[in-house]
Amino acid sequence: MSKILIIEDEAAIRRVLKKIISEESNTYVVEEAEDGLEGMEKIKDNDYDLVLCDIKMPKMDGVEVLEKIKKIKPETPVVMISGHGDLDTAVNTMRLGAFDYISKPPDLNRLLNTVRNALDKKELVVENKRLKKKVSKNYEMIGESEAIAHIKEIIEKVAATDARVLITGGNGTGKELVAHWLHEKSERAKAPMIEVNCAAIPSELIESELFGHVKGSFTGANKDRAGKFEAANGGTIFLDEIGDMSLSAQAKVLRALQENRIQRVGSDKDIKVNVRVVAATNKDLKKEIAEGRFREDLYHRLAVILIKVPALNDRREDIPLLVNFFAKKIAQEQGTAQKEFSEEAIKLLQGYNWTGNIRELRNVVERLIILGGKIVSGGDVTMFASK
Repeated sequence: MSKILIIEDEAAIRRVLKKIISEESNTYVVEEAEDGLEGMEKIKDNDYDLVLCDIKMPKMDGVEVLEKIKKIKPETPVVMISGHGDLDTAVNTMRLGAFDYISKPPDLNRLLNTVRNALDKKELVVENKRLKKKVSKNYEMIGESEAIAHIKEIIEKVAATDARVLITGGNGTGKELVAHWLHEKSERAKAPMIEVNCAAIPSELIESELFGHVKGSFTGANKDRAGKFEAANGGTIFLDEIGDMSLSAQAKVLRALQENRIQRVGSDKDIKVNVRVVAATNKDLKKEIAEGRFREDLYHRLAVILIKVPALNDRREDIPLLVNFFAKKIAQEQGTAQKEFSEEAIKLLQGYNWTGNIRELRNVVERLIILGGKIVSGGDVTMFASK
């Protein structure tokens, strides 16, 4: 059911609007308010999927109502209705966040189309929020060790800025999690975070992948194509395993960072981009610089903030929390009851040499859940967790 509120000081118009909208669908629940003050009281106490609001009203006019709604319920679409309409008023209400503006007397088809479109938008907003929460849980950072607490503290300080961040650490330590937390806690969180695995893209294609290309620039370039930097415009680009990037691509990335401009492969036209760059590597970039495989000037551009993610062997106190987290997540994925791990099982897992870090621990936990007993025991760990 969709809840709709009509705020209108003329009772006859309220009744007509309510009748038109209610007859459109039996899934619409329509409520009324006779002025802006009453409307705001209802909005504070209820979650409406749509508000239709007159502009000229006593006590509180519609523009003020719109401004207040956008402060306390910004996701609620508001359609402004006025018999005193003019272009300036329409532009002003749209600038303040109105979904649409309709003049009195409203055209029936236009009104109903606007109602349907506004409700569709609200549904999309709710779904996007639900998906965003789901994504956030997928990238949750688990741990209370001093090392993880330090990383979280840095993220809290850095996330709101546009400072570039270089994340280092071994394979499977959770560098991607740190990058996602930086993005989701930043002012760019509503814009996309585009991930590029530099190690997985052939060196001859990396420049096209990052910067795009124009038709005919190389064999197989059958049409113009935007690259990852353009896709990330307004948001964040995460360059994972940047230590594997070719020197040619490094030079172009350096230019993009210096000038906030890129050029598609095969074009000499500059394209302005506004992206935050977060990079990660499992390599010692200073060693790579010394051996001529990585540009020192690019390193200094990327490493404004350095975050080193510790190996799991250096944060063994977090293993009980991680085991419980993975056990719960795997149970949800498989639709089964969550298995418990005995104290002995946890102690044995804490004593292992985790060369594959958190990724390896997750795989071992899943194996133990599948093959172990109702309560995973030390014997299960000894039998099934061997590498």
